[in-house]
Amino acid sequence: MANLKEIRNRISSVNSTMQITSAMKMVSASKLKRAQQAIEKMRPFSEKLSAIIQNVSSGDSEGEYANVSENKKVLIVAITSNRGLCGAFNANVAKKINQIIKSDYSEADVTVYGVGKKGAETFKNNFLGERNLLPENASDIFDDLTFENSVKYSSEFMKLYVEGTFDKVVLVYNSFKNAAVQILKNEQFLPIEQNEGEISDSNINYIFEPSESEILEDIIPQSLQVQFFKALLDSAASEHGARMTAMHKATDNAEDILGDLKLTYNKLRQASITNEILEIVGGAEALNG
Repeated sequence: MANLKEIRNRISSVNSTMQITSAMKMVSASKLKRAQQAIEKMRPFSEKLSAIIQNVSSGDSEGEYANVSENKKVLIVAITSNRGLCGAFNANVAKKINQIIKSDYSEADVTVYGVGKKGAETFKNNFLGERNLLPENASDIFDDLTFENSVKYSSEFMKLYVEGTFDKVVLVYNSFKNAAVQILKNEQFLPIEQNEGEISDSNINYIFEPSESEILEDIIPQSLQVQFFKALLDSAASEHGARMTAMHKATDNAEDILGDLKLTYNKLRQASITNEILEIVGGAEALNG
């Protein structure tokens, strides 16, 4: 059984850990509020833009971003975080990617590109940036997450798809629902999916000025860039939510451990005092005898 000094050291250590996890929880809660506001503002715009493109281009599978071919060369973009201590946030993305590679792309040449340090480290053997096909240091995008900074990555994905380097581009990321719940998504980025059955107003007759082809040529790349930026915002908000939840649980666990340690310490201390009293009483009786 541990002695009093060892338990005091453990109590001190747990106290320090609890202070750190509590501070990290508060920092994540502060960042989560801003990230949540950003994704909630972006979603309606992204969804409406996607709906407009589907309505305008429904039934038309032409275009350089809609060419469907065999999935021989697939690029999977793993959107993770730069830091850990956020529960299973990053592990779930890696698990999902391994799962879809086995189930959907077992016969394809799959390349995984990590956006975020954790994704890059997990899939470093397949990290596309090391082949100079894509911008390196994709993790720095989360240091200043803006639409302008995200465009260089989404544009490069689009360029590689149009050039035929890849037949398909897939985004795997955590979508934000609330602070405690993140929904893992496997989202096709390219080619553009045609969801004719889900379009309720596809019979509307549009008047195009200029031509339909010119409008689509301009708006489709913008829609893809917005889609990628939305995925980044979703992942950023999910990361802060996951970290806040993980640090909250860690703080609660530290409090439970601290309570158990203090109880054990008090019991040992009481037993030690009782033994000392018994020794003194025994010595006094021996002297009297």
